[in-house]
Amino acid sequence: MGGDNIAKGLQLLRQGKFVLVYDSPERENEVDMVVAAEHVEPWHIARMRKDAGGLICAAIHPLIAKNLSLPYLDEIYVAVSRTYPLLDGLRSLRLPYDERSAFSITVNSRATRTGVTDEDRSRTIRELAEVGRLALDGPVWEEFVRRFRSPGHVPILPAAPKMLRERKGHTELSVALMQLAGLTPVAAICEMLDDRTYAAMSLERALEYAEREGYVLLSTEEIVREWGEG
Repeated sequence: MGGDNIAKGLQLLRQGKFVLVYDSPERENEVDMVVAAEHVEPWHIARMRKDAGGLICAAIHPLIAKNLSLPYLDEIYVAVSRTYPLLDGLRSLRLPYDERSAFSITVNSRATRTGVTDEDRSRTIRELAEVGRLALDGPVWEEFVRRFRSPGHVPILPAAPKMLRERKGHTELSVALMQLAGLTPVAAICEMLDDRTYAAMSLERALEYAEREGYVLLSTEEIVREWGEG
């Protein structure tokens, strides 16, 4: 992980290519594939499900989440727990690696059919970037409702309100990379898994993959140092 990593990684993102992001042993201890949502095509989804294998999600900037009135899923559970008390018991508090999950709702573009195909999910993620760009300038929840339906096949992950000053998960790290690259701060991310060990892909194997494919692997420390105060 040399000093040229960030510069090369940002250039790859601008070109619509992947970078790999490692959080830390104290958190998930996982590597995610990350690509700019505005550049996502069907081949990106196919590559993530084949080479990574985890859940393909859309990480979004907190201002976008605010202007779309998107709650965290945990907040939805709290709101409906009087009617459905089971949901209160299922809330993801005190995770082994964090205080709570970053998950919000799941969506499909209304222009998709089932929503799960590579073509459908890539369209949904690109449209999230399009609406996200609009949401940076103010509330556009009506446009969001017009273009998406829920539940769907793309989970949305809003970054923490204070970004990396508050939380250093893959959600915040990937959104920060989009900002640094001058891209719409919406990213498609997917955990890298290992079909040999049936666990998360090791950092060593992820580095080998990055070198083989011409990608770079970025650490939390590198991204935080470059992002500074945001």
